[in-house]
Parts: sequence; C-alpha cells; structure tokens
Amino acid sequence: MECEPEELQFLGAAGIYASSAQILRGPHRPLFARVAAAFVVPLSALFLLHIAISHALFTHIDTDDTALDASSPGTESQRRLVSRLASDWLALLLFKAAYLLALLLLSLLATAAAVFSVASVYSAKHDALTFPRVLSVVPRVWRRLAATFLAAFALLFAYNAVFVIVFLGLLVAADNGSGLAGLLAFLLVVAYLVGLVYISVVWHLASVVSVLEDYKGFAAMRKSKDLIRGKLPTAAAIFVTLNLVFAFVELAFRAWVVKGGSPGTKLLLGLLALAALSCVVMLALVAQTLVYLVCKSYHHESIDKAGISDHLEVYLGDYVPLKASDVQMEHFQV
Repeated sequence: MECEPEELQFLGAAGIYASSAQILRGPHRPLFARVAAAFVVPLSALFLLHIAISHALFTHIDTDDTALDASSPGTESQRRLVSRLASDWLALLLFKAAYLLALLLLSLLATAAAVFSVASVYSAKHDALTFPRVLSVVPRVWRRLAATFLAAFALLFAYNAVFVIVFLGLLVAADNGSGLAGLLAFLLVVAYLVGLVYISVVWHLASVVSVLEDYKGFAAMRKSKDLIRGKLPTAAAIFVTLNLVFAFVELAFRAWVVKGGSPGTKLLLGLLALAALSCVVMLALVAQTLVYLVCKSYHHESIDKAGISDHLEVYLGDYVPLKASDVQMEHFQV
C-alpha cells in the first residue's frame, strides 16, 4: 500500500488485488467495514432481493399465461385471467423501475464513499479519516457521479441497440442460406463482447475520475479512456475476474436459494451469498480506485499526497471542483 509513485505503474492485476486486500485489512479496516455496512451490504441485498422477487413475479406470470391458454375464449374466466395478467406485468414493470432507481442511488453512494476513502488513505491526512467525514462528502459528489453513470448507460444502450440490429440482420441473411453472414454473426458476437468489456472498464475508471478530478459525464469517459491506455490488459483482467466471481455468486444464489429446498437452508445460503457478494463488491470498489492510481503513475503523474489532501478537503467546505492540473497531481521525470 505504501508503494512509491514510480512503483505503482508496475503493479499488475495480482499486485492491485494484494494492495486492495491490504487496504481493507489495514489500520482503516473499521472505516471500510462501516462503509460496507452502510452502502455495500444494502446494495448487495437489493441485488439479491431483485433476483428472488423477479423470479416470483415471472413464475406468477407464467402460471397465469398457462391458465389463459387453457381457458375457453370469451368466458368470464378468460377475462379475469387477462386482467390479472395485465396487472402482473404492470407490477413487474413498476418493480423493475423502482429497483433500477434504488440500484443507481446505492451504487452512487457506495462508489463515492469507497473512492473517497481509498484516496484519503493515500493522502497526507489519512490519520484524520473517519466515517462521519466520509458521510459528509458523499452528498457533494453524487451529482457528478450520476452524470457519468447516465452517460455510460446511454453509451451502453446505443452500443447494444446497434449490435442487436446488425446481429438480427446477419441472422436473417444466414437463415436465407448465406454462409458468410453466419461467420460474420459469430465474429460480431466476439467483437461485441470485447467492446463490452472495454466500455465497462472505461466506465468504472470514469467513476473514480468523477470523484477525484473535475470531469463528469462523457468528459469523464474520455479522460478515463486516455488514462487506461497502456494499462488496459491489467484493468480488463481485474474487471473480468471480478465479474466472473460475481456471476458465480449470482448463479449459486439462483440455484440454491431462489430454486432451493427448505426455508432454513435458503436463509443460510442466502446470508452466505449476501456476505460473498458484499466482499466482491467492496473489493471491486477499492480495486478500481487503485487502477486509477496505477494509471496515473503509468502516465508519469505521481501522487502528490499533500495535493490530494487539499483536493479532498474541498469536499468538507463549499465544493468548488479543482482542475486536474491544479494540485491533485504533479508530473515527474523518469
């Protein structure tokens, strides 16, 4: 954790994981435990509850849909089933909307708290880092983070929409006997997955940029894209491995809790899944901040601890974003 600025650039994925674990186990462990309890655990619980409730709602919709198919046309029973099915879909859509709003809010809070905490650990005033201090900062940065999150969502929506349109066109061509279209569809899927990882890596780093520099929205995404240059394999390896673990926890929760056996077993496994997911999310939040610091070092921008302290202190007063070239970082020669 006490790497010299020149040494940070040499950290690979394993080194970043080790440093992240060291931060979480270090002197500030009680602080990160409180950050996790306040933001990360509720975020993880929301995600798991969303899986369970969505499964229950879809099961109810499937049951009503099956009953509707078996009902006689024009009967009172069919009309009741149609009305109930419409209510089921409305309930599902309202639940999804509420979930996405709550997910966005908790993600913003968790990201802001974790990034500020990790940056403070690397500042000259890390001894003064307290949980109330972190809480006082979070409301001051969430708008900047929200702008970046919304920009990333818009980019991902456009990216996925273009992929679906082109992919469906190639599938239609392949169905008409075009072997080349089938090959192009396969290559398109591969390219899509690579691009999805790249956009996701840039987005996560842009979240850190939005907290620690004077960028937001698409400007933060562009800054992140510039920072990630040269360290993309390391950042991508961290992103992919964390998401694989995340996916494993999700699949295990679906198989053993949502579709599991007795209530007691479901409760125990559900709590284990919540603990595992919370650990993964907390590690990811710390790691993405370290990736930012590593990228800064790689581009020969050393971490000025006094400058970071001054920058972070601004959050405790009237917030005026600093220019990235002001006091936060200084260039050094290697």
